[in-house]
Amino acid sequence: MRRTGTMRAVVLAVALLASGLAFGQAFGQALAQGELRIALQDDPDSLDPALNWTFVGRHVLQSLCDKIVDIDAAGGIVPMIASAWKWSEDGRALTLTIREGAVFHDGTPVDAEAVRFNLDRDLTMRGSRRRTEIDVISGFEVQGPHTLKILLKQPSVPLLAALTDRAGMLVSPKAAADPDFASHPVCAGPYRFVERRAQDRIVLERFPAHWRAAAYKIERLVFRGQPDSNVRLLNLRGGQFDLIERLAPTDVAATAKDPALKVAEVVGLGFYNLTFNVANGAGVNHALTRDVRQAFDLALDREIINQVAFGGAYQAGNQPFPPGTPYYDATHPVPARDLAGARKLMGGKRVTMDLLVPTDPERTQVAQIMQSMVAEAGIDLRIQSIELISLLDRARRGEFQAYLVGWSGRVDPDLNISPLLGCEASGNDGHYCSQTLQDQLAAARSTAEVAVRKPAYAAAVATIRDDAPTLYLYHSKWIFAHRADMRGFTPFPDGVMRFENVGLGK
Repeated sequence: MRRTGTMRAVVLAVALLASGLAFGQAFGQALAQGELRIALQDDPDSLDPALNWTFVGRHVLQSLCDKIVDIDAAGGIVPMIASAWKWSEDGRALTLTIREGAVFHDGTPVDAEAVRFNLDRDLTMRGSRRRTEIDVISGFEVQGPHTLKILLKQPSVPLLAALTDRAGMLVSPKAAADPDFASHPVCAGPYRFVERRAQDRIVLERFPAHWRAAAYKIERLVFRGQPDSNVRLLNLRGGQFDLIERLAPTDVAATAKDPALKVAEVVGLGFYNLTFNVANGAGVNHALTRDVRQAFDLALDREIINQVAFGGAYQAGNQPFPPGTPYYDATHPVPARDLAGARKLMGGKRVTMDLLVPTDPERTQVAQIMQSMVAEAGIDLRIQSIELISLLDRARRGEFQAYLVGWSGRVDPDLNISPLLGCEASGNDGHYCSQTLQDQLAAARSTAEVAVRKPAYAAAVATIRDDAPTLYLYHSKWIFAHRADMRGFTPFPDGVMRFENVGLGK
């Protein structure tokens, strides 16, 4: 009997291998009923919220680190660790009420002092990517265990929105003293850190002491990076993944017809853009003058890019806000291609330009389409495909001439400009700096009135268009695909995965 059983196991293993699925994988799938396997477009960078800069890192951190406030599925700001908040009449102070009963994964309490510690850490920590997002803060008053007053240098409506992202994520003050904190982060989210294997996986497990533990059904989350959208989809269909992000628009129709799968999508807040190195170190190509950058812009046909690369599913754009949204300046719509104008700006000369592009096929195709278009204007584009984390590292050091990436978008318009183009902003890899733009953004931040803010942002966008430190190309949708028996998954406009009330099986 034992020999017969062994033979049956061997036959089963051979059959599984022949079908492309390893025996160990199939056996693991049968046991891992409480595990959700998630495919990300890239491997995240640091899991310290103060240092993280990748969008895929936000997927992991959302489940790992609770924030001061969050957004809902409509993009509105809602309570999280702060159960309530109140602005002072002059707009120069924000008072937070910290909910009782929340704890970090090491058991220490989440209180007003812990929130103060985290905001101060974001402002003062060496290498912090959050500093410029909240540098309007001038000080703090801890007014009790659950009350924190944040003092501001001047009124700044976007501050609360900034706290819905990594600037509002909270880490354990006790654990943060460890210089190797990012290797084993300790936060206060619904899932706690288990392990990270570089270029392989990140594993989180459910935290039973979370203040909303009952809303989280999945026991383990396993994140893996997979840059190729075709491979992500094939692995979802093959059962290696349960949920994938950024399904290619050209695959939506066929995936929606598959009874084993479901598609979930939402219009995003962000954009994809081309960033030039204007003044960051030795990587600057001084031949890429403002005239050349504007010529590059005029040589593009954004509608063609959308149709060829994305089957028309995305939206062509020329501003940091999608057309049709409240802050989009409709008096300057997406321009048609103007090759004659581009050639005039080039003045008959040819310029060679290096462009860094992540390795995923979608952005590679966009780069190739642009390469063909701008060549007709006199710009020879040399495309360099590079893994995303390496690209971002080179960008910080100024070792680039231009790069093509995306910005996932924020609910406040200021946060779609200032972190990337503000003087000395941590995300301003090209080191562009305009005092005119700074003044325009400062005016727009001082009020919550859309009627007042809109013309201020229109002026700011006009400055960006004229200086051309970055070129806005298109606005994407966040498109997810998952196994059909996954319940409760809702895409949010910031594109970040949330697993509250998500379950597997019928």
